[in-house]
Amino acid sequence: MTKVRDFVVPPSLQAHAEAWLDGGERMTEAAPKLAASVMLLREKQHRPTVFMLRRVPSMAFAASMWVFPGGGTDPRDAEVDVPWAGPSPVEWSRAMGLPQDVAQAVVIAAVREVFEECGVLLAGPSSDSVVGDVTGEGWRADRAALVDHTLAFAELLRRRRLVLRSDLLALQDHWITPRMEPKRYDTWFFVARLPDGQQADDDTTEADLSEWVDPAALLRDAADGKARVLPPTIVQLENLAAAVSFASALVGRPGVIPVMPEPHRTADGIVLRTILAD
Repeated sequence: MTKVRDFVVPPSLQAHAEAWLDGGERMTEAAPKLAASVMLLREKQHRPTVFMLRRVPSMAFAASMWVFPGGGTDPRDAEVDVPWAGPSPVEWSRAMGLPQDVAQAVVIAAVREVFEECGVLLAGPSSDSVVGDVTGEGWRADRAALVDHTLAFAELLRRRRLVLRSDLLALQDHWITPRMEPKRYDTWFFVARLPDGQQADDDTTEADLSEWVDPAALLRDAADGKARVLPPTIVQLENLAAAVSFASALVGRPGVIPVMPEPHRTADGIVLRTILAD
């Protein structure tokens, strides 16, 4: 079952939406970059709160928007020899409907980006353990090296004698940026629990603010115009707000289908028309 839902077009995209509707078939369509985004959760009164970043106004994509940690894949994320525990790349490939190397790259990007952007590492010395405090100088140096691409994530794991814990991730959704946009992403959304002994921070140049957010409260702020949130983020926050418990919010969602909003003219103006799984 699917349902149609319309979202407001952000002011920064109004011109792109108009141009696309006026002659989209003649416009150059940007290829979407493969990406991953992770909803990092911790429990508060048996309910999930989620770690979010507000992107700096100078960002070329989603400026000033509240987002989950995430970003694009690195070619080295598809490296063959990666220390790994949990569901294998083959299993992720089946679950996501992607080639094995692509599915692996997305899962690694999810874990790597969470570490780069907020200092949380979903890895451990063994398949049933998770590394503890990762706030020291050496860890900060590793984060910086990942960001400037002088260190591959697989190399970090091998040097630290850790394994990536893919079982700590649960797949939630798959969104593709509308074809009208000049910068596009093909993004897979995951959820993960904040590991015991670790802290999330905002030590990234891409954000000017970070908070542990009550999903329902941020949705109210977005509806009141106090916060800027993109459609895929709105839907993920709604799912978190509807969770009956913290444990249920960590469960993967079956039957994930790709979602790609498209501009559509209505009597009230242009909207982003979206087909969602019901």
